[in-house]
Amino acid sequence: MKQLNQFETYLVHEFVEDYEDGIMSRRDMVRRVVHITGGVAAAATVLTSLGVKPVSAQDGTPPPQPTPTGPRSPESVAEDDPGIEAMGITYPAADGAEIMAYMAMPAGSATPEAGATTYPAVMVCHENRGLNPHIEDVVRRWAAQGYVAVAPDLLSREGGTASIADPAEIPALLTGGGTEPQRHVDDFKALAAWLSEQPNVDAAKLGMNGFCFGGGITWRCATQMPELKAAAPFYGPPPPLEAVPDITATVYGVYAEDPNDFANEGREELEAALAEAGVTFEIAVYPGTQHAFHNDTIARWNEEQALAAWGDTVSWFEQYVKGA
Repeated sequence: MKQLNQFETYLVHEFVEDYEDGIMSRRDMVRRVVHITGGVAAAATVLTSLGVKPVSAQDGTPPPQPTPTGPRSPESVAEDDPGIEAMGITYPAADGAEIMAYMAMPAGSATPEAGATTYPAVMVCHENRGLNPHIEDVVRRWAAQGYVAVAPDLLSREGGTASIADPAEIPALLTGGGTEPQRHVDDFKALAAWLSEQPNVDAAKLGMNGFCFGGGITWRCATQMPELKAAAPFYGPPPPLEAVPDITATVYGVYAEDPNDFANEGREELEAALAEAGVTFEIAVYPGTQHAFHNDTIARWNEEQALAAWGDTVSWFEQYVKGA
């Protein structure tokens, strides 16, 4: 059986937790794990090690909860909101690939005249589902806060998220088969370089926000991108601890209170490393929450705490990105 990397291990735990909490069917959970492990036998071994019983031993596992449709948060920003402009773009990666992305910005700032106002920028990293309508909504939320915001589709080399026929394959495409985290970090480095050339962007004021898988990529970017003024990873696997002293951005980390959330694995060691390295940071744990509680298109959304986490993150960026 192949050795799972950090992100693959993280996602397998996440899918098992989703299944055990009744928000993902057993079939969908197994399909996702099979794609990651590379085979049915390997998936069975991994799932057994995590305490998932064989089908014959199941005790009436309830069907998954219905998945909410559409955004529910009062912070949601519609595509046709008059206060913003949104569009699909492409930008060049370091390896020559063309990266597709979704961008939004304050209305009237897409084609600025000479000497017009420039805006701080936020790069957004999507979850293991790829670039989807929820992440596009988050990009628009940042635009409504006065930023030029961009979320790249990290599956651009594979044809883009929308082109993947089987959504269960997306997590494996993002984390395995030679797709290492560094590829994604390099795509954000390329995005930062592209943003620095845009006439409506203040390149000295750059932040990054990522969710789940994207939270882990945000942590990795923070260790390698000195141009970042602030990073806000929402959950996600931690960076290599030996790289923590390389973080120059301020960091606002958002975590769920649920002790079964695998995103909390290694969090105390990470906090200790951040403190020892002298990084300006805050790790905020929101009460009564489960993994991915900010996502208002899934069953775990916690409106009160999601609004609190978003407001706290916006305030952090007001101070450390806009105020940079």
